Amino acid sequence: MIGFPEWIGRGVFALAMAVCMAGATHAAPRDPLDVQALQAEVAKESAQPKARQLPRTAFLASSELVGAWLSPDGRRVAWLREEGRNRALWVAPMQGGKPVRLLPNTDATSLAWSRDARWVFLESPRQVFALAMAGQGGSRAIAKLGGRWPRELLGADPALPAAVLLLESPPIVSRLPKRWRIWRIDAQGRETLVREDAKQLVDVAVDARGRLAFFTRVENAHYAVYRMRGNTPVRAMRCVDLERCGLLAASADGREATLLTDVGANHRRLARLNADDTLTTLHADPRGEADLQDVAFDARTQQPMVAGYRSTVAANYGLTPDAQRHVARIEARWPDRNLRIEVGTTQWLVHERATTMKGERLHAYDPATGAFRDVLVDVGTRWRGKPAPALDPAALSRKIPFAYRATDGMTIHGYVLVPHGVDPARAPIVAHVHGGPFSRFGPEFSSVSQMLANRGYVVFEPNFRGSTGFGRAYMRAGKGDFGNGRVQQDIVDGVRFLAAQGIGDANKAGIVGASFGGYSTLIGLTFQPDLFRVGVAAVPPADFGWVLRWYSQSVDQMATGIPMSTSMRLLDLDPADPAVLERLRAQSPIGNAEKMTRPLLLLAGADDERVPIRSVLHYAAALQVRNKDVTLLVDPDARHSVSDPRTREAYLYLIERLLHRRLGGAAPEAPSAGLKATLGKDLLLRGSDFRD
Repeated sequence: MIGFPEWIGRGVFALAMAVCMAGATHAAPRDPLDVQALQAEVAKESAQPKARQLPRTAFLASSELVGAWLSPDGRRVAWLREEGRNRALWVAPMQGGKPVRLLPNTDATSLAWSRDARWVFLESPRQVFALAMAGQGGSRAIAKLGGRWPRELLGADPALPAAVLLLESPPIVSRLPKRWRIWRIDAQGRETLVREDAKQLVDVAVDARGRLAFFTRVENAHYAVYRMRGNTPVRAMRCVDLERCGLLAASADGREATLLTDVGANHRRLARLNADDTLTTLHADPRGEADLQDVAFDARTQQPMVAGYRSTVAANYGLTPDAQRHVARIEARWPDRNLRIEVGTTQWLVHERATTMKGERLHAYDPATGAFRDVLVDVGTRWRGKPAPALDPAALSRKIPFAYRATDGMTIHGYVLVPHGVDPARAPIVAHVHGGPFSRFGPEFSSVSQMLANRGYVVFEPNFRGSTGFGRAYMRAGKGDFGNGRVQQDIVDGVRFLAAQGIGDANKAGIVGASFGGYSTLIGLTFQPDLFRVGVAAVPPADFGWVLRWYSQSVDQMATGIPMSTSMRLLDLDPADPAVLERLRAQSPIGNAEKMTRPLLLLAGADDERVPIRSVLHYAAALQVRNKDVTLLVDPDARHSVSDPRTREAYLYLIERLLHRRLGGAAPEAPSAGLKATLGKDLLLRGSDFRD
């Protein structure tokens, strides 16, 4: 619902076989509740040589690599890369050879290869551009995006050699009857209507001949999947009460569909919708913990090959005997990495990520020989449009996944980062709370967490109940208790659990976060001051109920086509229920401002579309008149997502300084003249730690 960036943060295929749930390429994972295993991992990490203090701007820099995509035949890979003020399109042969920069300047944010690999479709905010890749000529813009009749790219047509599928929505304000349309547009710009409907369309799947086989639409605030019987649509399944039913593809004859769904189960899985409208599970997490994240398909046989899960640990599973062998080789080549695999006819592309690496590296894998080749590993980072210092992985801390029992007995997931060369039992501990609240921390790089660990703090990233990726029951387990209640207690329980294992000093604990994480910070300082001695809250709702009611009327949606107010009601946060709002108001930080006794740093955006600036200013004023120790930084141009690099650096500097003074971590490097100017302009309230 209320999210914030981390920096604070398709193909037709025929299933000729039922993929069993066996075939895991991983050894049996350790019990996440194994305390001895957790302590051993922490000891290993803390025994590393003490890391040098890295520049804070290095944590803010972004990877030059925007994204990379393998051609269906596996012969080439295309990527988008930032180069100064421009973004360039590069292509390289997978079997070796020099990369070629095809476009030195493009506004594309994503791309899709045509099924015949002769075209690349570049997607930008304003258009889809077909770029000829086989010397045939004819490159052109083939579709406008946005505009009065908004259009969005669904992806390359999985049936025809060179076409895309687009979803067109009616204008928000119009006297005409609302109509949603799916268009097929070929590389010459010719348009063909695939489906028109008076109800909101979400997705479609076509058979091997390009005929519409299935579509999903919104009906009474839930999803319904329809199959085509001749020219007549017949409802095949419903997805209600937060169930998900994402169409992946149709079989060659159009009688079956493959979905990512949690209908009839707790976790999202790979399933087949049979001709008789029953569901068959094709693959689900063997560990029984995570939702399915992605599936790779063989472009030649059109079978699913690899299933990937990334909710706690990154795990890939081969879905055929051959794929099991290939995935085992790949995982052995890059152990303990977050790998995503694309399958081409001749070559596979491995995307390598890690919790200690910003961005990703690209590698080629030849399934015929088992050979590996680096495609792009020297991926730089940029800060304010210029090359930035690289982050030394040796100076960064691994995210260690673990689980613990909350005081009510529920198993809660999280990560801990431990500073190198520091006794973890004596190190201050900081809870870094994610936004959302229906979001999660995953096995990826976290800028704020890594900076804090580099400064000597044990960092706890809780995936409290209500977090996504662990099944529908886990997401709903919060039961709307997002004030000073069960969700907040999960965070408190996690900090105390770690400290009881000698991982962080509970007498030197802080809490930081953005959006909902900022709200959690305010709750922590207000109601748990015996634990949290200092807090940093970015764009925080000081009255969650008030912001919930205001934001639920916005055009934003958690699920396409379903009003935000409906999603909130299904998650036990009904903004129209006076009892819900009254409970949240009674437990709100603004309603209990007199109880706030710890130093607090606030960051706000003056143009915030999710948490109105007036609510943050009201809260800061309420603290100030009560002589509370509050510091307030306001970016006059920022929305809920703060993008100005000057504000982002100022925020990290203030975090460093406040936590250093209150918890004893490393002192920040002195601010530059430019940073001082930003602080002088935007620091509206100065608490006791910033009056100089």
